[in-house]
Amino acid sequence: MLDAAGGRTPSTHPALRHCVELLRLHLASPSLAAAKQLHARALRAGVPPSHPLLAKHLLFHLASLRAPPLRYAVAVLTRILPDPDPFSLNTVLRIAASSPRPRACARLLSLRDGERIHAEAAKNGFATLVFVKNSLVHLYGACGLFESAHRVFDEIPVRERNLVSWNSMLNGFAANGRPNEVLTVFRAMMDVDFAPDGFTMVSVLTACAEIGALALGRRVHMYLAKVGLVGNSHVGNALIDLYAKCGSVDDARKVFEEMGTGRTVVSWTSLIVGLAVNGFGKEALELFGVMEREKLVPTEITMVGVLYACSHCGLVDDGFMYFDRMKEEYGITPRIEHLGCMVDLLGRAGKVEKAYDYIVTMPLEPNTVVWRTLLGACAMHKTRRHSGDYVLLSNLYAAVGRWADVHVLRKTMVKDGVRKNPGHSLVELRNSVYEFVMGDRSHPESEQIYRMLAQIAERLRREGYIPRTSNVLADIEEEEKETALNYHSERLAIAFALLKSLPSTPIRIVKNLRVCGDCHTAIKLISKIYDREIIVRDCNRFHHFKGGSCSCKDYW
Repeated sequence: MLDAAGGRTPSTHPALRHCVELLRLHLASPSLAAAKQLHARALRAGVPPSHPLLAKHLLFHLASLRAPPLRYAVAVLTRILPDPDPFSLNTVLRIAASSPRPRACARLLSLRDGERIHAEAAKNGFATLVFVKNSLVHLYGACGLFESAHRVFDEIPVRERNLVSWNSMLNGFAANGRPNEVLTVFRAMMDVDFAPDGFTMVSVLTACAEIGALALGRRVHMYLAKVGLVGNSHVGNALIDLYAKCGSVDDARKVFEEMGTGRTVVSWTSLIVGLAVNGFGKEALELFGVMEREKLVPTEITMVGVLYACSHCGLVDDGFMYFDRMKEEYGITPRIEHLGCMVDLLGRAGKVEKAYDYIVTMPLEPNTVVWRTLLGACAMHKTRRHSGDYVLLSNLYAAVGRWADVHVLRKTMVKDGVRKNPGHSLVELRNSVYEFVMGDRSHPESEQIYRMLAQIAERLRREGYIPRTSNVLADIEEEEKETALNYHSERLAIAFALLKSLPSTPIRIVKNLRVCGDCHTAIKLISKIYDREIIVRDCNRFHHFKGGSCSCKDYW
């Protein structure tokens, strides 16, 4: 068949047909090298680079790869602009949204190619198609562009929104650490009686885990059991993560046991890490032993949990043994997280000099977390040689009474534009999550809360509690320091919980910063005085306070 110029029409070009057939054959085991080779062969044989059929099959092949090449896909798409077909457009959007580096995807696509593709979709009339809008929501959400994602989502009429529409919004918020927005979208979904699936509930459970909303998470668990979604392995793993992050280790174990043969490596890893961060290091290592006997291969994250358990149990020799086995038996190349665990392992054991030597000989460049870990060990063991994180260094100077250095460091922080994140604590009561900050009086019941704080302070004094005023980074009178310590956000949250919860129920607090040494001492005594289990999740680990002691053994 000839065109007006006497040549073959592109659709019947033998090189094109041959390329398309080979691309289809390669779908069983897609390869970027094969795709590029076939693409080049077709172009050399005279197939126009703008031919939509070539682009369509090439993009579909690229989307089937484990790590689709976004730049290449965009280059293929731009050859058929300004007249892309909906399939090609949607395929590139899917490749962009599934990028393993969504932030890089945002830089590469969002404000240039991404919005250009969006504009082309609108110009060609594809932007009204729900599946294109869903891909745009997914893309913008994965890239952290929430306003753009919400705008596209809102453009979809409520009656036309499908499960992919809702899940795309939820996944975007969940993947970018926006738990409150996840729950807001989920409530909107429930308000229009749209039935969620397992992926929906994983996003919701992840959000509950992030803010420590155990009661809400349990209600979601009950709903999942009712609709028969508990058997889903992704849901089971999310439930283990929820209970572990809320400090309810027994519930995490129960879910793990109930999963039976549905357990995956992720299930084992979730429980191992959950046990480790909650202070059950020996149990975590025992579970890892069972996992090995089951002939399951651990992942990089599994080994982080194992090394963390060794660190928090003081098992230095075991930690190095597992580290060596990780490399030799399982072929896992150490990442900065593994190396950081080894620094923590040495630091907790009081081997600060060895920890420093380990850092300077590490095969990877130490990051701020590694230096902060070392500095935390220095502060705990009163070693004053090494520097790193501003706030921990301030704590170290204050602990040894070097107030002039504290002031110099503060001036440096101001000069360098470094600001300490304000501390806040969350506590869940009666299906609501309450937030407190230091000295907060915005709560409608603040008067009762502060009366309760005064009562707690009096009972602490009777127990022989002496405030650790060195934790106050200001050279002020001792009495003022004691008052400042008493108004820390976690104490406000505990006072509120003591007022509003039943005497026998555990109190669960989520704090965004490390618990200071004074509050740690005070909470141990509060757990004894009021006979309450108090579970605090700070930025480092879990603290299970009960009967006057803490699961961290006073090292965190």
